[in-house]
Amino acid sequence: MPSSPYTVSDVMTHTVVAVGRDAPFKDIVQLMDEWKVSALPVLEGEGRVVGVVSEADLLPKEEFRDSDPDRFTQRRRLDDLAKAGALCAGELMSAPAVTVHARAPLAEAARIMARRKVKRLPVINDEGLLEGVVSRSDLLKVFLRGEEDIADEVRREVVDRLFPAPLEPIGVRVHDGVVTLTGRIRDSSLVPVAARMVRAVEGVVDVECDLSTGSVWSDWQ
Repeated sequence: MPSSPYTVSDVMTHTVVAVGRDAPFKDIVQLMDEWKVSALPVLEGEGRVVGVVSEADLLPKEEFRDSDPDRFTQRRRLDDLAKAGALCAGELMSAPAVTVHARAPLAEAARIMARRKVKRLPVINDEGLLEGVVSRSDLLKVFLRGEEDIADEVRREVVDRLFPAPLEPIGVRVHDGVVTLTGRIRDSSLVPVAARMVRAVEGVVDVECDLSTGSVWSDWQ
């Protein structure tokens, strides 16, 4: 399987707004509005990520502002009620923070976002210090790759490795992110392998394998 050259550090936003544990509620709301973000990393020390405060963490203050929840709601929404009375980031944040390493593949970041149902991830280095933030839209940037760039990687990482001696040259065409492979190969069992390897290339939307097997001489028999 080809290893993608793209990692989280390639697409993340390097300029990040963050807050400390003592950041007041109102300052957090103001920063989110000013920077047009839905969540902020919470840092301590030299920049270690200890949590994330999101819009969802702030909303209980408005939800329960003028209500007197019954006992059932109090038991069921204990965490939200605690956040309704919170005054600073350390009391509001979700911890530990869901993060991703700067060297992680984009697919890993996408899996974390899907599994944890978050839109943005703080990006950390080996020491756990904040390096940036990656969002869903950042991960989609790979689909803006040029078609010739994708074709070159498919030829280098898939065709040259999988078909070093084809019966006829393997053609690689890319249109709207869809890669089409054409040509004549010796082993039909390699077709699904080729399709899987091409799909692993960043920026590929789909793959069509128009690869045939057998010798050119056999067509004349």
